Amino acid sequence: MWRSSLVRALPTARAFSTAGIPRGAFAKLNDADVAHLRSVCKSVLTAPDEVAPFNSDWLNKYHGQSQLVLRPKTTQEVSEILKYCNEKKLAVVPQGGNTGLVGGSVPVHDEIILSLGNMNQVEAFDEVSGIIVCQAGCILENLDTYAGKHGYMMPLDLGAKGTCQIGGNAATNAGGLRLLRYGSLHGSILGIEAVLADGTIVDCLSTMRKDNTGYDLKQLFIGSEGTLGVITKLSVLTPPRSTAVNVALLGCESFDAVKAAFVQARQNLGEILSAVEFMDRQSLDMVMSQQPSLADPLESACPFYVLLETSGSNEAHDMEKLEAYLESVMEAGTVIDGTVAQDAAQAKKLFGIREDITLSLSSRGHVYKYDLSIPIDDYYKIVEDTRAALADHDAEVVAFGHLGDCNIHLNISTLKYNDAVQKALEPFLFEWTAKRRGSVSAEHGIGTHKPRFLHLSKTPDAIHMMRQMKQVFDPNGILNPYKVLP
Repeated sequence: MWRSSLVRALPTARAFSTAGIPRGAFAKLNDADVAHLRSVCKSVLTAPDEVAPFNSDWLNKYHGQSQLVLRPKTTQEVSEILKYCNEKKLAVVPQGGNTGLVGGSVPVHDEIILSLGNMNQVEAFDEVSGIIVCQAGCILENLDTYAGKHGYMMPLDLGAKGTCQIGGNAATNAGGLRLLRYGSLHGSILGIEAVLADGTIVDCLSTMRKDNTGYDLKQLFIGSEGTLGVITKLSVLTPPRSTAVNVALLGCESFDAVKAAFVQARQNLGEILSAVEFMDRQSLDMVMSQQPSLADPLESACPFYVLLETSGSNEAHDMEKLEAYLESVMEAGTVIDGTVAQDAAQAKKLFGIREDITLSLSSRGHVYKYDLSIPIDDYYKIVEDTRAALADHDAEVVAFGHLGDCNIHLNISTLKYNDAVQKALEPFLFEWTAKRRGSVSAEHGIGTHKPRFLHLSKTPDAIHMMRQMKQVFDPNGILNPYKVLP
């Protein structure tokens, strides 16, 4: 489940319109198809009430009309399923934990849903190297718990860690809180096993950190959103679990002060700095409005907040460095207020505020979500310009994100869906981002939401190369159609 203290059910959201996406020239599922797929897959769902949860995303924004969910337990089952679907030209949408935000893991029309949740086994763990080999359906939090028993941790941490699956994380190249310290999954994933559209099993499941033998094929599947192949197994390099973790929440008067606090954190905390998160006052107010019992974490109500985490192996050494840093930024006036978690429970509570923003927004009403990479000098300017653009609308604009990698999560909240707000936001936000050479998707992917804006972050030649790769790996286009490519 989502790590959150919010327990209220999410309101019904307006479905993302797919009316402009025509159904491809795929075959229609028939009884003979279902009978054959039952013969190669042990777990098959056809009852409408059983299929329904797989047809929608967790925000209830994207909806499909699939009539069949296949839940394989082995790579061979996946291979047999895709081989048949490719021969019959039946479209397939791979699905992990279904925690995405851009419609990448749900059908657009009547695609067969290939759910990887039953492929949830850890196959090997090397206690010397910290390399874990697991199936794609393993839940991220479960993997972190497993690695923790051996003194290691997953290099990825997400708010949805209790639900999301590692295969989906890889397919979307999820970033999360620890990217500043451990880098992206392109570096942490050492090997991948994937099944192509025609059923071919591509075994690149290396556990070597160095393998300089030609093309690094696994990288093609990381971030491809299931359009080139279905990831079935992964080997991941896990770092040692820190024995000394400190969390501090800092308040700043301006975004320039936020930037200064970040720069000084990198300089003064160096090797123990593991996360630098940002949120504005509007984000905190949003959480507090949905949780009346939540007290303001600082004595001063600040316009901007920086959430720092340090992770090391020497508690006294790390705390000494953190205290010296805090003294420096407070004396300089960079930070006007702050607090340091005194124990793990307080640390979890501080990070819980950051993680509860998403559910607080959804609980209030309708939310328009944007996941962007913005150059640091313009990082908060997009928020200010968005507020100006929506001045005539009853909309709350809040922003939070991963400051360490310039990833901002820009969210606009209205009590109910407003078409005028939607039109004011798109393509304005994407064009604004493109003018500053940012990315229209920092970590959530393209899905069905952003293919028509892909040209703002990729050149025509780059998109042409992507189409060529799709043609080579999936000539019939059955794998997650209508996603990524315009």
